[in-house]
Amino acid sequence: IETNVDSCTATFTQHAGVEALGGSQEESRAMIAEFQKRRNLIHQELNKIRGIKCLMPRGAFYIYPNVTEACCNLGFRDSKELQQYLLHQAKVAVLARSCFGKRNEGEKEEYIRLSYVTSRENIIEGVKRIKEAIEAKS
Repeated sequence: IETNVDSCTATFTQHAGVEALGGSQEESRAMIAEFQKRRNLIHQELNKIRGIKCLMPRGAFYIYPNVTEACCNLGFRDSKELQQYLLHQAKVAVLARSCFGKRNEGEKEEYIRLSYVTSRENIIEGVKRIKEAIEAKS
């Protein structure tokens, strides 16, 4: 077992990968289509919130809205304060930009990260709560 851990992927995992890649891709296509719908939904809804600007993500299942204006409108110094506010006021968990390492030189914008792996219903509810929390205070 240690050989597999130290030097390569375990043989049984390699065999599973061959089966996954060689088999039907219908489930994968259906999953990709669903994630695209969720991505489009969260992108569209976040861009409706005053103080949030969001580019369309092109990978994974995360979206990184620019919340600089929202932080300013709410009197928050950074996205970490917004993260805490959304957790306690909207009951929505997001991650602040600072959770992903130090800023690049000259970087001044504030961002949060959200995942869209949950259901469309949960996305709608979560974004609605974010909107209410941000717009109620700003």
